[in-house]
Amino acid sequence: MSSALEQFVVTVRSLSSQGSFDQLYEYCSKNSDVLVKHSAHLDDALATLDLQEHSLGILTILCVKMSLNHNQAIEQLYAQIQEFITECNGEQIRVAPDTFAELCHYFTLSLVERRQPMRGIDLLCKAITKIQLSPTQLTSIHADLFQLCLLAKCLKPALYFLDMDITDISKEGGQFDVKYFLLYYYYGGIIYASLKKYERALYFFEVAITTPSMAVSHIMLEAYKKYVLVALILYGKVPPFPKYTSQVVTRFIKPLSAPYNELVSAYATNNPEEVIAVINRHSETLTRETNMGLVKQCLSSLHKKNIQRLTKTFLTLSLSDMANRVQLANAKEAENYILRMIEDKEIFASINQKDGMVVFLDNPEKYNTATMFRRLEDDMKVCMYLEDKLRKMDQEIAVSAKYIQKVRVESE
Repeated sequence: MSSALEQFVVTVRSLSSQGSFDQLYEYCSKNSDVLVKHSAHLDDALATLDLQEHSLGILTILCVKMSLNHNQAIEQLYAQIQEFITECNGEQIRVAPDTFAELCHYFTLSLVERRQPMRGIDLLCKAITKIQLSPTQLTSIHADLFQLCLLAKCLKPALYFLDMDITDISKEGGQFDVKYFLLYYYYGGIIYASLKKYERALYFFEVAITTPSMAVSHIMLEAYKKYVLVALILYGKVPPFPKYTSQVVTRFIKPLSAPYNELVSAYATNNPEEVIAVINRHSETLTRETNMGLVKQCLSSLHKKNIQRLTKTFLTLSLSDMANRVQLANAKEAENYILRMIEDKEIFASINQKDGMVVFLDNPEKYNTATMFRRLEDDMKVCMYLEDKLRKMDQEIAVSAKYIQKVRVESE
């Protein structure tokens, strides 16, 4: 090793033994250029450091190696990163959350480029839990994990983090980029929509769109397009944005989403033919923006909506007559829709196979079963938890120095 690199190793060892991790973090940040200049000998430096005692030094070296990305030894580098994230000293790396997140970003980018997203999912799950100060804290690594889950079509690992309501954001040494906040909610919305959890998906897309901003980002624009489609699937219309939504959103997003606005207008007519005409007219755009799957579900939801309207008018109806009224291809397709809707409890009905008649029924739920009681208990527990959380947040804000100073200035 060169003298400069040897000096780096000696300093890492010295400051680590003293427990001066803040000082070590500052030293590593200022001397990364030394590592870049001596990149050929970084593995020699790693061999002299202990994974538990010198995690901050090893983190800096690995981050530099990933930034240089010499693909000749990429598998060896992957193995080093896996060992580091699994075995590193959590107390030390939490002093340098920005460097740790940067390493994960480089690692994710490399896996995406090599089309190997699956191999990074478990490792990033470990990385998030290791760097978080609490399970409800958002880190920029969340977005990396969700991206890999979507590319690998393996969504279950993401749900553990998505189902946890965020109450804090890791500042990562002031390096947390807002794009990771937007990507967390954008990717999260896609994952929930893929699992047909539309209410949760709509909420995630709404947060991405209504995040305070001075300009419309590409992420917000794409979130809006999916928000429109999910809203049509869920409600048959697009609800208005909250009052706190930035004006730039309402002013610029809609003109940039003409095909989707046309789809909303066509959907409002309850005429499937008009919806199909809009889909055909913009099929290339919808496919390119990877929204055709949701668009097809919008058409399906319109058929379901029209069937539900029939339940308010008729007590019995033949399958062929239903197919004509809701513009389905034939009685068999109408039967398939009815069966799926009965299974999902969207309607209550029975089908007489002998004469092909559908009998619409009333909701049999009397809200007096043990299952319903348990459901009410669970909902009450969630409400009590949220109330407690809001009360604690209100107390924290009330004693915040910034809040007190702001109130004092406004009162004067």
